Amino acid sequence: MHHLPRKAVVPAAGLGTRLLPATKAQPKEMLPLVDRPAIQYIIEEAVSAGLDDILVITGKSKWSIEDHFDKSFELEKHLESSGKIEELDLVRSISDLAELHYVRQGEPLGLGHAVSMAKQHISGEPFAVLLADDIMISDHPLLSGMMQLYGEQQCSVLALMEVPSQDISLYGCVSYEPTENAEIVRVTGIVEKPDPDEAPSNFAVIGRYIFTPEIFDCLDKTKPGRNGEIQLTDAISLLLKQQPIFGYVVKDGRFDVGTKIDYLTAIVELALVRDDLGPQFLAILTEIVSRFEDKPSARTPRERMSHAMSEIMRKLEHKPKSK
Repeated sequence: MHHLPRKAVVPAAGLGTRLLPATKAQPKEMLPLVDRPAIQYIIEEAVSAGLDDILVITGKSKWSIEDHFDKSFELEKHLESSGKIEELDLVRSISDLAELHYVRQGEPLGLGHAVSMAKQHISGEPFAVLLADDIMISDHPLLSGMMQLYGEQQCSVLALMEVPSQDISLYGCVSYEPTENAEIVRVTGIVEKPDPDEAPSNFAVIGRYIFTPEIFDCLDKTKPGRNGEIQLTDAISLLLKQQPIFGYVVKDGRFDVGTKIDYLTAIVELALVRDDLGPQFLAILTEIVSRFEDKPSARTPRERMSHAMSEIMRKLEHKPKSK
């Protein structure tokens, strides 16, 4: 019988090519979302779900991730001597978030390879994987729900989201059987980035997983595929032959901040739900959109931006604010 996971793995070795040139000299995981780097949201999500032992898989030029979560004695001393106690507490809280460990992925050999590097640290326990690109902004705590499901079923759990058919080729995709709970399905098969006309469903695997330690044996048996990369999806397919796997379905609130449009949208959503920024920011967005309300056939970049903002505003119009 497995106990509940207490460890998490955060793969953060990618090059961030979709966000160039911003990621040429800094990790994509350190790009700010309002006033925190993206990876801090990931770590905070893990901690909120009870995962306080976190291994970050890094790569070349990712040293700033470690620096961010480390103590900064010079900065702390400056803030203390300046009487900036609120800022001092904020900086100190970052280094106290969790027990963080780091290992470097020397070669870009795929997500499966990155996860396999956690084997020694995991030491035969169940664990969670949180992809650093995927920011979850939702009133419903996805990871906590997955942890509860693991506790009930004692087997691996995948986060799933229904996506448009034309987008399914960007994801791992599952076939499934429904259960009595609409949020939970039983996974019967999984394929990596299928063509839309060959996809077994529109349920895509998104960046949250809970695995039993048997996934490492499956990763060891997984042969490199396209570009010499070891696909995590292929290892999950092997794992499915050994144990049941469940899918936890989330409907919204997920943003792939490795893409420009989701990165921008996440910033807007995160700012709007903050009590200290939301009201003023909403007023600014409303004023921007109102300038172009009567121009439905916008063509200039600024007008296109306005229409995009208008779509965001409509989505968020009735969203409750929270801290």
